[in-house]
Amino acid sequence: MQNRLVLTVTVDREDALRYTPAGLPVVEMWLKHQSRQSAGGFERDVACDIQAVWVGEEAKKHAGKLAGRVMNVTGFLSQRSLRNPRLVLNIEYVEFVKG
Repeated sequence: MQNRLVLTVTVDREDALRYTPAGLPVVEMWLKHQSRQSAGGFERDVACDIQAVWVGEEAKKHAGKLAGRVMNVTGFLSQRSLRNPRLVLNIEYVEFVKG
C-alpha cells in the first residue's frame, strides 16, 4: 500500500541546491503548516514545522526561489538516513498556490 501525505505549507527557508553522489539535484527546506483538523469528533488547530527534501529536475528548476512560497505538496515520510531516525518529508509533487 502506498500512503501519501498532502499538505498546504509555506516554505520558511531553503538550503542551497546540492547534488547527491549519484548526481541528483536536491533542495532541503523547512516548511510551516497550519490547518484545522477533526479528530475523534472534535475540531483542533494544528501547526507544525516540517523538514523536507525535494529531489529531481523540478527541485533544481525552483531552487533559490522557494522561501515564502505557499504550496500544496504530496510526498511521504522517511527517516533522514540509516543513522539518523529523524523524520523528513520527501516531496514528490508540488503545486504552487497563487496569492
